[in-house]
Amino acid sequence: MNCYFLKETPSKARKDVDQIIQGMGFKNIAFPRPSSKNKVIDFFITFASAVKALFPIQKGDVLLLPYNIRKYYVYLCKIAHMRGAKVVTLIHDLSSFYRKHITAKEEIKRLSYSDYLIAHNEVMKKWLEDNGCKQPIGVLGIFDYLSDKEPIEKPLPSQPYKVLYAGTLSSKKNKFLYDLEDYIHSYRFSLYGGGFDLEAIKKKELFTYHGFVSSDTLVASADGDFGLVWDGNSIYSCDGPRGAYMQINNPHKFSLYMRCGLPVIIWEKAAMAAFVRTNKVGICISSLDQLNDSLSKITPEEYAEMKRNAMMIGKRLSEGYYFKRAYEEALSRI
Repeated sequence: MNCYFLKETPSKARKDVDQIIQGMGFKNIAFPRPSSKNKVIDFFITFASAVKALFPIQKGDVLLLPYNIRKYYVYLCKIAHMRGAKVVTLIHDLSSFYRKHITAKEEIKRLSYSDYLIAHNEVMKKWLEDNGCKQPIGVLGIFDYLSDKEPIEKPLPSQPYKVLYAGTLSSKKNKFLYDLEDYIHSYRFSLYGGGFDLEAIKKKELFTYHGFVSSDTLVASADGDFGLVWDGNSIYSCDGPRGAYMQINNPHKFSLYMRCGLPVIIWEKAAMAAFVRTNKVGICISSLDQLNDSLSKITPEEYAEMKRNAMMIGKRLSEGYYFKRAYEEALSRI
């Protein structure tokens, strides 16, 4: 039996994984979660679920643990092994790398209780190995992205291209958006999200601000030709902790753009840059001040190929293709 321990979360990436594995016939060994957001209730239900896990797991089972369960992670691994089951862990985030809640040594020790790890990408896999992880490690490639909507069919664009950026748009989190206007010539920005201060922009004609829309609405109506994967204060690189984390993780924003059928523009040092090059779904740049030149060199034929490839990847994301493939590999190696 394939089973898993579900701890509900507001993250769409994690909710999508939960939906995919339920569709694959996994059995949830935790108690159903109530709609209440009371932390005390949540604590007791999580504790009761961890105790309950003693009973349904049987010899020969495989327990999938999404790595957002920190408190009872080691306990659940030990219970599974005591009952004769194997543990596969899907890594969502590495606390030691980004939030620094624990050291790398402590995190590797915790993950060593699993029989198999699914990392985001080859860079994360290497980081785990370089920090002493001895467990077999597979690679997800990209997070799947579920939506009932489909991208709209549009004619091939002509320049200036529309570069779509979705996320938190305040200058506090993404100051680069407010420093770009003097560099924009061969493209325009199409912005989705909250917090954009249009009054702080001198050349307002370069930006179309759509406000916040749901992910399903964006998939069905994205007003853009490329999706930008960038983070931080600088136009010259993705700086700070989030920039460092981009060098090892799979941003869910990348999956959203693929699901919209949009080729991406991504920082060349991001871990997902390798995916872009291999699958020909966009362009990689070192600095946003290069973007005018990079976009002006793209031929209609090159854009059409990137668009076709992005649509193909987006279709796979809607079917849970990448998790299913990674899990099948895990089963073959444990």
